[in-house]
Amino acid sequence: MATAAKLQSMPFMNDKNNPIGWCVQTCIEFAADSRRLVQRCTKPDAKEFKKIAVACAIGFAIMGFIGYTVKLVFIPINNIIVGGQ
Repeated sequence: MATAAKLQSMPFMNDKNNPIGWCVQTCIEFAADSRRLVQRCTKPDAKEFKKIAVACAIGFAIMGFIGYTVKLVFIPINNIIVGGQ
């Protein structure tokens, strides 16, 4: 808590109305929130990981199919518009 003692000796660092104080206090709040988040996070178990992996794979497959279909449809349309040789 040495940093807290240093901040107490400089009151402008604690004042959110001061631009430097706002920046310092925002960074301190962000660090505290980030630390709290990391402490609450847990590793997924095998079942949860498999479910996420399957969902991602299905999403990739759907997006790939949509992209392939759009490309397949627009190649002939582009040839008609451009007047392919």
